[in-house]
Amino acid sequence: MSFPVSRQAAALSLAFAAAASAHADTTPDTVIVTANRTPQRAQDVIPDTVVITSEEIARAGAGSVADVLRRQRGIEIARNGGAGTNTTVFLRGANSNQVVVLVDGVRIGSATTGAASWNAIPLSAIDHIEIVYGPLSSLYGADAIGGVVQIFTKKSQGAPMFSASAGGGTYGTNQYDASVHGSTGGEHSVTYALSGAREESDGFSSTRPGSSSYNPDDDGYTRNSVNARIALRLAEGHEIGAQFLQSRVNAQYDSGKSAFDAHNLQEVDSYAVFLNDRFLPNWRSSVQVARSEDKLGSFTSTAASGISQLNTRQDELTWQNTFDVGGDTLQVLAGHRKEKVLSSSVKDINRTRITNSIAASYDLRRGSHLLDVSARNDHSEYGSKTTGALGYGYEFTKDLRATASYGTSFRAPTFNELYYPGYGLTSNHPERGRNAEAGVQYRVAGVDLQANYYRNRLTDMIVSVTPCPSRTGSCAYNVDHALLEGLTLAADTHIGNLDLRASADLQDPRDETTGKQLARRARRHASVAADYTAGPVETGVELQASGRRFDDAANANRLGGYGLLNLYTTWHMTRDWSLLVRLDNAADKHYELARNYGTAGRTWFAGIRYGVR
Repeated sequence: MSFPVSRQAAALSLAFAAAASAHADTTPDTVIVTANRTPQRAQDVIPDTVVITSEEIARAGAGSVADVLRRQRGIEIARNGGAGTNTTVFLRGANSNQVVVLVDGVRIGSATTGAASWNAIPLSAIDHIEIVYGPLSSLYGADAIGGVVQIFTKKSQGAPMFSASAGGGTYGTNQYDASVHGSTGGEHSVTYALSGAREESDGFSSTRPGSSSYNPDDDGYTRNSVNARIALRLAEGHEIGAQFLQSRVNAQYDSGKSAFDAHNLQEVDSYAVFLNDRFLPNWRSSVQVARSEDKLGSFTSTAASGISQLNTRQDELTWQNTFDVGGDTLQVLAGHRKEKVLSSSVKDINRTRITNSIAASYDLRRGSHLLDVSARNDHSEYGSKTTGALGYGYEFTKDLRATASYGTSFRAPTFNELYYPGYGLTSNHPERGRNAEAGVQYRVAGVDLQANYYRNRLTDMIVSVTPCPSRTGSCAYNVDHALLEGLTLAADTHIGNLDLRASADLQDPRDETTGKQLARRARRHASVAADYTAGPVETGVELQASGRRFDDAANANRLGGYGLLNLYTTWHMTRDWSLLVRLDNAADKHYELARNYGTAGRTWFAGIRYGVR
């Protein structure tokens, strides 16, 4: 490996090595959907995968999805201020626009930036999250270079249940949510779930002195959301249903010392109608028609020149067929996706792009052997792109397993990179990725250990270049090569009432054309956590650490490393009532995720929840 690993770092990694946890990882009984687009037992999944459970999400209190993700292995974030502001999520060093984000199987994101609007996704609506690392273009198409993050909203079966919570904390933060879910039972049962939430905060200044946009006023946000799901059992093995999520965040930001309150209105919506059928004992069919919208309005003044609107609409039709072939699984998929951008301020990017896809995968288990093979073809205006993946796993014993895989991927140019005036070039073509990785999982003396090494080489990377080859000024251009290389070590254990877990990532995300470290990505980051349960009280501590990073591609502006200490306690007062108290950044560490942008100091949150455990 070409990235440096000091003796101290290696010792720390082996001692605390982890990316898994008793709460944020998998057990043999865990069922994972995202890794192969169909439910699988965790022990049959070859790609490196993390499951963030509802318990961990509940312990997060107020805040954002990105704050929960950054506590997992292989993930870093950058943010332009508080929880309501623009957020970037890096997965194994890959950009946000190189990660596919799904909400209940519906792809979300902006076609202009290529990234999901993390700040608008409501934390309170989420039941659990699956993170699958590595290229998955052969299953999900364009942009799945670094991996896939799938968010599953709350849903349930059984008797009707009601839950609600309320809480408050630092910076005038208040959070409220309520949900009801259940099933009617009977031959033609109806399963339903409905939840809504509101979160508001006075916030803190999104910028710091030194920024050209600095304004010392507080920059708060409000986030309102509602989501629902309903499904009707037509007959044994046949179900029809619909689901939706709507979330809207109004977030203030700094735009100089103007009397006008600059703010963004960001909205993320997803809608889907689905039909699930088991036509034969060995044949399951799923059809989904979905729409997602990403709407961003920026307001810097009351004048028309100070208003910008960028809306993305994605329509998808997916037909997935899953066959049981003598215990193996064969999948055949066909998909149609239409992306459309509507902008009142930038007319040149009002375009439409259609992608048609076919894919197939085959998974088998033969004794101690696991094998995954998949291939996909996506055809769009930039031509035909074929991707494939091959994964193999071998169980030496019930406590020792090794895996190896190879996969190709690509990222479609964004509408900004193609059409934005003075920046985009219609000649830009997709970025391409080739990833090889190997992993081992080992259980010894009650400790679960895991290690994964990956090497993801990207070609035709699109970057901003000056001068532009085809005109004056700068532009987006296919010019660079990048290498995302790293080692993730993992371990967790349970000792009586104590759960211990940790994670250490040693990586080298670099631009091979320039030799520079990719912006806002550290070469080392890690986390350590412990939970202790004493009767009805659960207490925990988290430590997050990150090495130095650079804010720019030229590596001229350095961002220092940092360590954050978080503490939390949950008291289950009765069967139905619980109280959460959380203290984040307990040491009041001053640090930056983006140069001259503010981050939260020591913050506390306390909340009470009602709901059957």
